[in-house]
Parts: sequence; structure tokens; C-alpha cells
Amino acid sequence: MPQHNSRHQRIEAQMQRALAALVPRAVKDPRVGNLTITAVSLLEDLSAARVWFLPFGKGRDPDEQLAGLKSASGFLRGEVARQLGLRHAPRLEFLLDTALEHAQSLTQLINTAVATDKALEDAAAGRPGAGAAPADES
Repeated sequence: MPQHNSRHQRIEAQMQRALAALVPRAVKDPRVGNLTITAVSLLEDLSAARVWFLPFGKGRDPDEQLAGLKSASGFLRGEVARQLGLRHAPRLEFLLDTALEHAQSLTQLINTAVATDKALEDAAAGRPGAGAAPADES
């Protein structure tokens, strides 16, 4: 992935802030609800911007939120261009951010592997498992 120059990074950060403020305030579509804009990534030629979002809370269906955002993308594109002073606003492509779920899945896999390794190590050494408490000998 090519490194963006400082102008790209600045526009991405400004777009993220602008969208985070615009979506809850200006989008009237009831499908959208509460969400968090987690990242914005511009294409090299500034023709499009990928906007990742994460539903806030468990009450909304992410697919419905995505449909609501797609229907509001033209409005949001114009507002972002106006706020940032861009002559040509990039097309907005909304995507559900699954990085958090992926990270949780990897953490669970790592924890399972560590627990399995510890259990095998304890069994090889003849020690009782981690869940067994030593007997009280009074």
C-alpha cells in the first residue's frame, strides 16, 4: 500500500472529523442511528474515499445502517466538500469496520493456544491442571 503524503493524511483526518459531526446531526434517515466513523482512506487520485464505520451499541442492524449511509452519501459528499473547501469532493464508499471483531477473534485464539500449551506442559511435568486446587492437609 503506497504511503500517502501529508496532504492526503490531513484531508483524511478532516473528513473523518467532519463526517463524525455530520452524520448524527444532519442525516435524518432513521436507518442510520448512532455510529462511529473509525477511519477514512482516500484513493491516490482523490476520486473516492473509503469510510469505515462501527455501529454504536447493539440496537441497529449494520446492513440497514450501511444502506442508510449509502443513500445519504451524495448529501454527505457535498457537505464535506463545502466544509473542507474542496473543489472536487471524493465519492464516499461506506464500509462496516470489522477490525475490532477480527482482533477479538485473534485474541481468543491466542488465549486458547496459550491455555492448551500450559495444560500440556503441566501434564508433561506431572502437575495438576490450572483449575485443580491443592488439597488441604491439616
